[in-house]
Amino acid sequence: MSVAALAPVAVLAVAFIAYCLWDLARSEVRYLPKWAWAVLCVLSVPLGGIAYLTLGRRST
Repeated sequence: MSVAALAPVAVLAVAFIAYCLWDLARSEVRYLPKWAWAVLCVLSVPLGGIAYLTLGRRST
């Protein structure tokens, strides 16, 4: 595969991480401290972000 074919996937991954970190900074969290959710989101793309969005956010 060429780099041009992977560019949209890389852009989506970076955007997803950025959204998760932005949301994490503004929200209250459950189960883990914020720093642990941030590490999980960055190191485990996309599973860490999906886990944070489904399990980690405290519903208002």
